[in-house]
Amino acid sequence: MTGPFDKELVDLLPSSVKYITHNGAGYDNIDVKACTARGIQISSTPIAVNDATADIAIFLMLGALRRITVPFNAVRKGEWRGKAFGLGHDPKNKVLGILGMGGIGKAVAERAAAFGMKIQYHNRNPLPADKAGNAKYVSFDDLMKTSDVLSLNLALNPSTKHIISTAQFDMMKDGVVIVNTARGPIIDEAALVKAIQSEKVFSAGLDVFEEEPKIHPELISDDRVVLLPHIGTATWETQKDMELLVLENLRSAVEKGELVTLIPEQSK
Repeated sequence: MTGPFDKELVDLLPSSVKYITHNGAGYDNIDVKACTARGIQISSTPIAVNDATADIAIFLMLGALRRITVPFNAVRKGEWRGKAFGLGHDPKNKVLGILGMGGIGKAVAERAAAFGMKIQYHNRNPLPADKAGNAKYVSFDDLMKTSDVLSLNLALNPSTKHIISTAQFDMMKDGVVIVNTARGPIIDEAALVKAIQSEKVFSAGLDVFEEEPKIHPELISDDRVVLLPHIGTATWETQKDMELLVLENLRSAVEKGELVTLIPEQSK
């Protein structure tokens, strides 16, 4: 709502500011380096967002597998199933690749297992065996090459911007399904459009976009894409949990001089 907490804004804050308690799991809108240089600590709201965001990821995955936008729109226009109606795919026995096996990624894996999917993931480092469940660790390239469905659940930073672009689509299976509930710029949207149009990508389920609230016009016009307006955490329960965690961080900052959920970059 305030706009990006970039270096220009941070540099104008009074020296008395020591904490920023952000209401969101992602904090790419905050210049961490500028804040750290000013001695400002930042908290976010991990854990609180996991379930709602994972639910939306599964919703988008199922919708994309069925190309649900075609019949969904058709029935409201009195066209029954629609002229472009075709068969979709079952999730059972499909390989779900999760890029970013943090709290949300794990929650997606737990839900996907109930549909009989085979789960694999890639992080910078493998998780301990007791944290990965039945998910198999694979390299980044193997995740690209062998996943039937790719779910993006990683943070946006300079190293992850456009981590999925033309070279990665070229590696993927023909007919792959892409799900993004993380941040839009993780995917090169122009490359995604080309991959869908060439049918390299069967369908995509997107809750986030590269230039929000603007959406690439060819994503909007393509019924093979399932679109949501960044509503991953938009439930009464999750918003309450996030706000309570913000208040917990505020209280801890005032009373103890420390944040409860300090961001990883500042907790090293």
